[in-house]
Amino acid sequence: MMNIIVDENISFAKEAFSHFGNVFIIHGREINNHLLKKTDALIVRSITKVDKNLLNGTPVKFVGTATIGTDHIDLEYLNTNNICFSDAKGCNADAVTEYVFASIIKLLNENNLSIKGRTIGIVGTGNIGSRIARISEAMGMKVFKNDPPLQRKYGTKDFVSLNEIFSCDIITSHVPLNKSGIDKTIHLFDKKNLNNINNDTILINTSRGPVADNTALIEAIDNKSLHVVLDVWENEPDIDISLLERVKIGTPHIAGYSLEGKVNGTVIIYNALCKFLGEQPVWKPSLPLAGSPVININQTGNNGEELNNIISRIYDIKKDNDKMKKLIGIPKAQIPNSFDTLRKEYPLRREFNNFTIRTNRDEEALIRILKAFRFEIEN
Repeated sequence: MMNIIVDENISFAKEAFSHFGNVFIIHGREINNHLLKKTDALIVRSITKVDKNLLNGTPVKFVGTATIGTDHIDLEYLNTNNICFSDAKGCNADAVTEYVFASIIKLLNENNLSIKGRTIGIVGTGNIGSRIARISEAMGMKVFKNDPPLQRKYGTKDFVSLNEIFSCDIITSHVPLNKSGIDKTIHLFDKKNLNNINNDTILINTSRGPVADNTALIEAIDNKSLHVVLDVWENEPDIDISLLERVKIGTPHIAGYSLEGKVNGTVIIYNALCKFLGEQPVWKPSLPLAGSPVININQTGNNGEELNNIISRIYDIKKDNDKMKKLIGIPKAQIPNSFDTLRKEYPLRREFNNFTIRTNRDEEALIRILKAFRFEIEN
């Protein structure tokens, strides 16, 4: 029987992995070398640094991360020591996309600004960025895409420089954290680049905290009146409260925390472990029906207001922001634990494809947007 250690924030951990042996549920920041001395497989999230210090002298032969990023994993060490690895790329792409648009639509609506005709710059157009581009186009926005690796692969036709992105009304980042090399992204949004962004721009980071220089970001918010949305922060969970005070929307690294996103991550790692062990997958998750799955919209009105009303009924991003802002004023020593608690106790959130929009409105533009968000439509 295998011994498997799993981060406590991984959904359906017992149900999925107990088939293989003994499952031990541990807080991700408490997983250490001593605990792994009799462990065969390790399944983590982004808060656990997996490297030589953690794995040296342990029998671990499989590591899975139920996340899309791998900057917390020493891939070279795993490869050198013949340790099988799997990540969960794409697992929460729809959840992050919905988070991004919940914030965009809320901020535009608060400022009585139309969605149609806005320019949006997407930095990184992989699983998440490509979804944002598709929906943005359906909403009537002009899309600018920046992705140097994809540009080198496919040519320049569909991509623009980072400098061209800076002139957009909305900028959203979806890049991995690369600490070196030609595609280095650590402090991609540094003082120089932030100074090139137009005043009053909506700037969103749901990728990794160090993609934006948080100190420079404070200065940019003060000087340029940027409307900043941050789900990720430098030095998590010991975040800079002075930055939290300044952002329009701040959340504790939960953009991808839909139920579906979490479960998708578990399924991907479960299947990878089956493949590693040469076993056929037998476990399939059963998700509950979403509460109040039908939303009626019959009144006429502005599409931006209508979308804000619909999305807020499913996912009210303001509630996440309000909870996060409660960290302001608490003793500094309590911030890391409070940040982690917000993540651990995050309420159930469902993705938009679980909901049906029932409407007697036959507006082609609105229906096109709703379908782009994966809503079912009933006329």
